[in-house]
Amino acid sequence: MIEIAADLRQWCEDGRPFALATVTGVRGSAPRGAGACVAVDAGGQVLGSISGGCVEGAVYDLARDVLATGEPQCAAFGYSDSDAFAVGLSCGGTIEVLVRPVTSTARAVLSRVLVAMAECRPVALTTVVGGPAHLLGATMAITEHDDAGSLGHPGLDLAASRDSRALLTLGRDGAHHYDPHGGCDPAAGEVTVLTTVHSTPPQMLVYGAIDFAAAVSRIGKFLGYRVTVCDAREVFTTAQRFPAADEVVVDWPHRHLRALADSGALDTRTVVCVLTHDAKFDLPLLELALWLPLGYVGAMGSRRTDAQRRDDLRAAGLGPAALARLHSPIGLDIGATTPEETALSIAAEIIATRVGAPERRLSTTSGPIHRR
Repeated sequence: MIEIAADLRQWCEDGRPFALATVTGVRGSAPRGAGACVAVDAGGQVLGSISGGCVEGAVYDLARDVLATGEPQCAAFGYSDSDAFAVGLSCGGTIEVLVRPVTSTARAVLSRVLVAMAECRPVALTTVVGGPAHLLGATMAITEHDDAGSLGHPGLDLAASRDSRALLTLGRDGAHHYDPHGGCDPAAGEVTVLTTVHSTPPQMLVYGAIDFAAAVSRIGKFLGYRVTVCDAREVFTTAQRFPAADEVVVDWPHRHLRALADSGALDTRTVVCVLTHDAKFDLPLLELALWLPLGYVGAMGSRRTDAQRRDDLRAAGLGPAALARLHSPIGLDIGATTPEETALSIAAEIIATRVGAPERRLSTTSGPIHRR
C-alpha cells in the first residue's frame, strides 16, 4: 500500500467512494505479496497494482461490481494453460484477492493507517479476509498504543488486537484464524484475519559528501529508505547538494554512528554506505559499524584500497567473521562507471544481501524469482 498511500489518503480526505482490492494470499510464483493493493474509484480511476498487469483488468471489473452492489467479493486468479495472457498469472502462481467497498467507517480506519504511515509511525491494518459474509472486509487500525475500528465482535477485536500488536512489534505481516467470537472453537466456524504491518522506514546512512553520495541518496529514497548523508567537511555537506536526503549532518562519521547506536536508533534493517575512501574517516567508522547488528555495511575504494583497509581493520582487532560482513569494494560488478550506475550497483547489492540472493543473472539460474 505504501506506493499509493499519499493518493489514497487524499481520496479518503475528499470522501471519495472507492473499492479496495487486497492480495490476501499467494501460492507459488507471483509478482506481488499479500497486502498489495489496488484502489478503484466510482469514476474508474485506478491506483496501484496487485499483479504487475496479469489480472488487473479482472480485478478492475470486480471493483466496479463491488462499488455498484456495496458487497465485498473474494476471488482467486491462477495460471491459464490455454492462454497465459487471459485472466490468470502467466508466472505460474495463484493469488487470492479480497475486494471491498470503502464505506465511511472503513474510510476512517484506513485514514488512521495512512496518517500514521505519512508520519513514519508504526501501524498495522487488520482485515477479515475470510469467514461469514457479514464480517468480510471488517477492519481495524492497530498502533503501539491504541486501536480503531472493529472486526464485528468484541472478542474477535480483542484477539486480533493482541496478535496484530505482536506482529507490529516484530515488523512482520501475518494471518490468524479464529472463531467469530475470537476463540478457537472449530464448530463455531472460522474467521481469517490478515494483518499488514507498516513499520518505520529503514535507514540508509551515507558517509562521504561526494557526487556518488548524491546518486546513492536518490536511489535509497526511491527504494523507501530514510536517507542521511553525513560528513565532517562542512563546505561539502549541505542540503543543497543532497536534496533527496531526509537529513544532512556535519559530523565525524564514527561519532555520528556511535550516537545513533547509543540512542537505539539502529536495527538490522539499517544500511551503511561508506563512500569517502579516506582512511581517517573510514577506519574508525568501519571498526564500529562491523561490530553493530546492521543489515549491510559497504565501503567504496579500489582493490588496493580495500586490501589496505582490511589489513588495517585486522590490526585494529577485527576477526574473519566481522570482515566477512564488509562489502568492499562496494556494489555488484555490472560495469558501472557513472555515479548513477554505481548507485544502481550498490542498490542491487543491498537488495541481494537483504534477501540472501546469490549475485547471478536470472537467465543463468532456476527456481523462484520472487523471494518473500
